[in-house]
Amino acid sequence: MGDLVTQLEKLQLDVNGFSFSALAAGPPDGPLVLLLHGWPQFADSWAPIAAELASDGYRAVAVDQRGYSSGARPEAISSYAIDELSRDVLGFADALGRPRFHLVAHDWGAIVGWFVAANHGDRLASFASFATPHPRALWDARVNDPDQQKRTAYVDVFRAPGFIAEKALMGNGAAALRAVYEGKVPPEQVDENVRRLKEPGALTASLNWYRAVDFDRHLGPVAVPTFYGWGSNDRALGESAARATAGYVTGPYHFEIFSGVSHWVFDEVPRESAAMLREHLGAHAL
Repeated sequence: MGDLVTQLEKLQLDVNGFSFSALAAGPPDGPLVLLLHGWPQFADSWAPIAAELASDGYRAVAVDQRGYSSGARPEAISSYAIDELSRDVLGFADALGRPRFHLVAHDWGAIVGWFVAANHGDRLASFASFATPHPRALWDARVNDPDQQKRTAYVDVFRAPGFIAEKALMGNGAAALRAVYEGKVPPEQVDENVRRLKEPGALTASLNWYRAVDFDRHLGPVAVPTFYGWGSNDRALGESAARATAGYVTGPYHFEIFSGVSHWVFDEVPRESAAMLREHLGAHAL
């Protein structure tokens, strides 16, 4: 992973009054693929996928999103509302001079991605989500599915006042934070993530994504071509919401179950993930 990261170009994107750090690979004039990371990861989590896409001629750009970039770390919880995060994504493409692009995302980045795909589909050639179902399917499952309620009980802890989550995650050498990765992410990458999340305000900013979310927020269907890849051993996101997602996509849709794979899909099976993604992007060229 370290060698791949050092081979990527380092970019700075000035968007919405903030400065975002980003990593890029591939020809500058290639079709743009924006890569959105989830919690608790950074842009460099996409390094293997970016390298694969670059070899196919795509311009792959992964951004350290709001709260993760040191130059884009506002304090107010409201600054991490879904509309602000979505505006950032469109701003990234604007800063790169691209009116249309492919969007690929994981975990929380994919929640933002679903909102961009549903509300700004004219900007996207395609959308791909790893792990995360359509938010409406997920939020309905949180209400109606006891299994999903158990899986996402931690969200209530993350949203609790008094920095309870920060203290729990960083205590005892950040043991609880390290355990989140389930041993599926390379140890050196986990060490780097923990180091960066120890920066002043970083962990709180990342948790503010959870604190700002509105579970009652309406989100309509997605009409852009969509790929959704879900691991059957995902501890946080269950089968009911994964399967229900099909009802929220009206455009071309491919649902792939990665059997026996965890939440960390592209970390655990990068070659299979890249192959699926290449097929999806190739079928819906800019």
